[in-house]
Amino acid sequence: MSDILDNNLNSDNLVLNQETKAYLTETAKWAKLLAIVGFVMLVIMILASLAMGAFMGTMMSSTMADSGGGLAGALGGGALSVMYIIIAIIYYFPLMYLYKFATRMKTALASNDQASLNESIKNLKSCYKFLGIFTLVTVIIYGIGIVFAMIGGMFAAF
Repeated sequence: MSDILDNNLNSDNLVLNQETKAYLTETAKWAKLLAIVGFVMLVIMILASLAMGAFMGTMMSSTMADSGGGLAGALGGGALSVMYIIIAIIYYFPLMYLYKFATRMKTALASNDQASLNESIKNLKSCYKFLGIFTLVTVIIYGIGIVFAMIGGMFAAF
């Protein structure tokens, strides 16, 4: 009995039963839906950022033109557009990994292809790794911002 268990634990074969395949199939469908909706939202975000940047730049430059700050207003609208485009570019990568996970998982399950399954799981790992690192960086930036806000508040009190 111990020999059989040791052989199964030491082998590189992992058996995916029908229940697991059904869960992975459903997960791949939802992942693909989320990725496609995410890509559509990225396009909308980029188009909206360009329109909003142009609108804000026009509004700010005409409002600030009286005080000689027309260029600063136009730059403010452009900076807003650039910020949203950078956010869209950053968000593209986890969506790409999620989409690759979904499509490769579908291929792997349909053809019982181990290489596609491995590549699919690799992309899922990359998606979570990217989101984890991005979350840590965001938390650190917020933490630094809170510290500076507290320091600024202390100096403002004097």
